[in-house]
Amino acid sequence: MAITVLRLGHRSGRDKRISTHVALVARALGADGVIFSGERDHSMEESVGKVVKNWGGKFKVSYEKDWKCVISEFKGTKVHLTIYGLPVQKRIGRIRKEKDLLVIVGGEKVPGEAYQLSDMNIAVTQQPHSEIGALAIFLHEYFQGKELEKRFPGAKLRVVPQERGKKTVKK
Repeated sequence: MAITVLRLGHRSGRDKRISTHVALVARALGADGVIFSGERDHSMEESVGKVVKNWGGKFKVSYEKDWKCVISEFKGTKVHLTIYGLPVQKRIGRIRKEKDLLVIVGGEKVPGEAYQLSDMNIAVTQQPHSEIGALAIFLHEYFQGKELEKRFPGAKLRVVPQERGKKTVKK
């Protein structure tokens, strides 16, 4: 079972922070990788790569210019997160039964084709919100909270939980 996130329409000058956060949330909450489409942004890819190197795990970051090809060629179930979809709480049980998932999140205005190419259009709410928030809620529902205890093999850094202050240890 693998979960890959497809980020549609990255714009280098405008979306670097948002796209980086999509990747960080995807990684932290249990996805196996992220594919960016839109404009190629090597510095953003490298930034996420450094997080993986320091904080562990086997998260993959890649770029594909043609998002339609990514969706069309994906061999698993394609889940598009959108406010116009069916409620996640009514579909998550069915989604958990699928083998491999491509979770599609928008950027700029999502083309209508994305809705048609997806197997499921899923909403975390029918109110405007961010793709980062939608992804976080979707992964949390999918993993039923177990992702919050995920361990990341090969981590060079680790946070030591405490009530006050910040403490990390290097391995």
